[in-house]
Amino acid sequence: MARMNMNTVEQAELAAQSGAPDALFELGLLYSTGRDVKADLVAAHKWFNLAAMRGNKAALEYRKELANEMSQYDVAEAQRHAREWLTTH
Repeated sequence: MARMNMNTVEQAELAAQSGAPDALFELGLLYSTGRDVKADLVAAHKWFNLAAMRGNKAALEYRKELANEMSQYDVAEAQRHAREWLTTH
């Protein structure tokens, strides 16, 4: 079972490498809900931010909701991670 969950996350991460907005959004969902991976709001915000920048409208709302639950430091950290991702993809 754990192996199947890891494959889901790995598949989502591989799909996100293309920069497809829906794939980025899916990773945000995985990390925000803790589905198939340990919940991580910083990572979730990063993926929602990237998805929103690529045109996924739902990601805008999810990112906003997450930011309301996070510290300013964590939001800044998520934004830094998103910028780093953009430099390599």
